[in-house]
Amino acid sequence: MDAALDLRAAALTAFNSFGLPAHAARLVRLRSLAQLRALMAEDGWARTPRLVIGGGSNLVLRGDVPGTVIKVELAGRRLLGSTADAWLVEAGAGESWHDFVRWTLEQGWPGLENLSLIPGTVGAAPIQNIGAYGLELAERFAALDAVDLATGGVREFGPADCGFGYRDSVFKREAGRWLVTAVRFRLPRPWQAVTRYADVAQALAGAGIETPSALDISDAVIAIRRGKLPDPAQLGNAGSFFKNPVVDRERCAALLAAHPTMPHYPQADGREKLAAGWLIEQAGWKGRALGPVGCYARQALVLVNLGGACGADVERIAQAIAADVEQRFAVQLEPEPVFV
Repeated sequence: MDAALDLRAAALTAFNSFGLPAHAARLVRLRSLAQLRALMAEDGWARTPRLVIGGGSNLVLRGDVPGTVIKVELAGRRLLGSTADAWLVEAGAGESWHDFVRWTLEQGWPGLENLSLIPGTVGAAPIQNIGAYGLELAERFAALDAVDLATGGVREFGPADCGFGYRDSVFKREAGRWLVTAVRFRLPRPWQAVTRYADVAQALAGAGIETPSALDISDAVIAIRRGKLPDPAQLGNAGSFFKNPVVDRERCAALLAAHPTMPHYPQADGREKLAAGWLIEQAGWKGRALGPVGCYARQALVLVNLGGACGADVERIAQAIAADVEQRFAVQLEPEPVFV
């Protein structure tokens, strides 16, 4: 294995978007399936603790990581084919998600524009079932290939195999078992704009765009995200830190009686999704810090590394925010990032 791709006692600060200090006992930058097969053939592989990461944008490192950290850098993107009702596009798991989205749009294959500027890699996207501005990845997902890190077996997962839920999938629930190598997307045609999200509709209207193209929507989403969310290169963060909680209709009604302006969104199963950012702001955390980690002044849903933070600092403020929200609203917040 190329020594440049296989490092011992390697720093992980640059490989997590929070910029948290940590070291891996061993870091492997994975760029081919042959490299993975060689790694799995090593003596002691079955007993070696391992962590698979992509862009590190959904990760909170509590400290040094034992065993092997595999950073997936598998590249490649291509059009597999098209029919009258869809384009089928594939990307390697290590491709930048945002770069892949913009590439599809530039090729004339729309459908992912609402998911523009989400940090991370293509391989991590189905694990988290990323979503934003009226669209979830599951709505465009066709299939993916993954390697079972216990057996070495390769499996194709279709939509029904992935167990997609809100920011959830079978891969997240079985963390450490599967390494995603490539993901395929079905981009429907004829294309239909998804502009039902209020911020997107307002941005397009403000620009005087009545009939937006996919690139128009992508540009609007990029502008919205840049206005609300800090650049991890400038201010370490993991994007939206808490999931939007889902409550039953009766609980939502009780909350609305006490807080008539509370945002809420009906779900297909009859429950209601609440806005975690609104709950956090009402609890008094927006713009407030606890040690070296703060709640971002422009978006209460984002925690930021103000300088010199470690994983314990992130965990401490996350627990404090969740406790205050639960005390005030009797609603539990669940973090989106994975704590390691």
